[in-house]
Amino acid sequence: MRSLIITWTGFQDQELVYPYYRLREEALLATDVVIMANVTGRFHGIMGVNMDSHVLLDDLKDPQVGRTYLDTFDLLVIPGGVKALEKLRQERHVIEFIANWNSLEKTIASTCHGAQLLISARVIAGKKLSAYYSIKDDIENAGATYVDAPVVTDGNLVSSPHYQWMGEWMSEAIRVCRQS
Repeated sequence: MRSLIITWTGFQDQELVYPYYRLREEALLATDVVIMANVTGRFHGIMGVNMDSHVLLDDLKDPQVGRTYLDTFDLLVIPGGVKALEKLRQERHVIEFIANWNSLEKTIASTCHGAQLLISARVIAGKKLSAYYSIKDDIENAGATYVDAPVVTDGNLVSSPHYQWMGEWMSEAIRVCRQS
């Protein structure tokens, strides 16, 4: 199972750190879990945790590179962080990548404000989804049903509202990914 985590500087620390190391436990090789962000190398979360980004989000502007990620990765993880996600959702090439990923019915794990990217990618209409309670109206206005639950699975989408549910969220995302 190869996992791609997309985020931006100012990410919600727990929502990147936990999935990264949990997925590393599942990976055969360290390179099977890739963090893609607005910078490469050390970057920081909103609470000051530093992580290493492996690849630039701008690489997705090249259709061949995007296709390679679509073909070789199995799980897409979208951590939260309200300020980071507000910036990330403005990157049209990232939104298109998420839409393409979803069209292949590959597993997407989203938590907290990560749902904003799913809204922008127009992939949630008719789905059930959990996310941070403050974007309930946005989810419903996008044609989805907001569910206040620790983890919600609807097809290839696995969502969670808050970092207090990281363990349950990642367990379910791994389960769904392995079944697809």
